[in-house]
Amino acid sequence: MAFINLDARCLYTVLICGLFNCISSFNVEMKVNPPRDFQIIDLGYLGCLYLQWRPPLLLDNFKECSVEYELKYRNLGGERWKTIITTKLYYKDGFDLNKGVEAKVHTLLSECTNGSGFQSSWSEATYRTHLEGNLETKIQDMNCIYYNWQYLLCSWNLSSHVPLDTNYHLFYWYDGLDRATECDKYIIFNGKNIGCKFPYLKSSDYKNFYICVNGSSHSMSIRSSYFIFQLQNIVKPLPPDHLALTVKDSNDIDLKWDVPKGPIPARCFIYEILLSEDNSTWVV
Repeated sequence: MAFINLDARCLYTVLICGLFNCISSFNVEMKVNPPRDFQIIDLGYLGCLYLQWRPPLLLDNFKECSVEYELKYRNLGGERWKTIITTKLYYKDGFDLNKGVEAKVHTLLSECTNGSGFQSSWSEATYRTHLEGNLETKIQDMNCIYYNWQYLLCSWNLSSHVPLDTNYHLFYWYDGLDRATECDKYIIFNGKNIGCKFPYLKSSDYKNFYICVNGSSHSMSIRSSYFIFQLQNIVKPLPPDHLALTVKDSNDIDLKWDVPKGPIPARCFIYEILLSEDNSTWVV
């Protein structure tokens, strides 16, 4: 009788272990694969890069689930990852090409019929622009101003670590142009390009504006410089028109002026007033 009871307990244990082995095997089989062929593509837009991938293998096994992708990316050395959840197979954004880029993406399955969710391991990719020349050969002190929200002017200083035959060339691109375009109106000093006066930039506001300034010399390679900004953030308005000052008494002064001319809406302006009685002490 003792032998029969022992056999029943052993049989019960075998059944339980078998059940857990089946569950474990089921979970292994239901693991979703990561996206395939993940890559970072540079189409020559001076910092606007495409991150793209293909669907994972065996995705037909999860027809009852919603499929999304979690994408993380940053410039190399950056502290924070930018995270995007998407159902598409690509994403584009602007990057500082003075640095490398790293990114990773994985598959997310949710809203499955059994209430469960799955995620794959990461697919990873990196990208680096081939930067020739020493760092000291780059242009210095790049400065761009969008005057009165009408025309853009960029200027720079020449590096002191380059041969005399060195000259620099500026290229720019924003979403709306077919290709990267070279400056067609350089600011020239002593035969060297030290800036660019841009033409009218149609539909260029509120989007990334990309610039590359590279250099050429017969005797050495010159390091390229990359810049990203948005034009509405570097606007320099005109001063107010028709400033009038009226002194009523020693304690009462009236100042009046007109809104600066140009395309900037009046609601955008904030005015700063400086007052001085003895030309030495100013009050803001």
